[in-house]
Amino acid sequence: MKTILLTGATGFLGSHLLKRLLKENYNVIVLKRSFSNTFRIADHLTDIKSYNIDLINLEDVFKENKIDTVIHCATNYGRNNESHLNILQSNLILPLTILQFSIKYNIKTFINTDTIIDKNINDYSLSKNQFLEWFKKNADLIQTINISLEHFYGPNDNKTKFTTFIIDSMIKKIHSVDLTFGEQKRYFIYIDDVVEAFLTILKNKNSLEHGFINYEVATDKSISIKDFVLMVKKITKNTNTVINFGKIPYRNNELMDCKIDITKLENIGWKQQFTLEEGLKKTINAERNNL
Repeated sequence: MKTILLTGATGFLGSHLLKRLLKENYNVIVLKRSFSNTFRIADHLTDIKSYNIDLINLEDVFKENKIDTVIHCATNYGRNNESHLNILQSNLILPLTILQFSIKYNIKTFINTDTIIDKNINDYSLSKNQFLEWFKKNADLIQTINISLEHFYGPNDNKTKFTTFIIDSMIKKIHSVDLTFGEQKRYFIYIDDVVEAFLTILKNKNSLEHGFINYEVATDKSISIKDFVLMVKKITKNTNTVINFGKIPYRNNELMDCKIDITKLENIGWKQQFTLEEGLKKTINAERNNL
């Protein structure tokens, strides 16, 4: 089977993707840092070859292995007050370095994990957009596939994410939660459907055109933040928590609605398997077991 170079394997998305790639019998090489928390992939460390990128010369990874495809999932959301430089290092410099080595060593395909969030929202979205510009610029030298993700969720997600915060708050029945009015509309997609999108693209990449291709990954319809929160509250049977909608102001440049087109992804065989209610029930049950 082909060899995949995967970044971000210790994170939420990357760990789910790693497990699926191994299940499909791909050879997987993981880039991580020596201090990365590997609890999500602890059962698979013997199944992969990994490099600590803070301890090696990154080019050695490409010299020592015959890599077919790079899948870049590593990201810095900037939720822990990281500096601009740290965010740029993770979201621009690192993937750009990997991209340049991929071109130098004739890697066939580079799959980038991107966001649909507007670049003016925060440092994270700005840095992701800056790499996207460089990504497009190199599209004549390597097959560049960009996967733009909306809000994805599932068991063992990062505690700093909005979806996890809401689910945990409702499970624990905390006294109150302060939110905006919640009129923003978003697409919330279950992690297994996101992973399936990556696998569908990976399996079809040889039949796709060379150059830059963008796929938007989301559900077939959006829902307001308010309705999402109330759905979680209902599924958890929480009658205790008071939700103070409107207590927090909207962010500057807040996107109130976004239109996502999943037709291109569906045209190569991807299909959403989990409704929002189904995905939330699976997530809530798993999180309850974890607690």
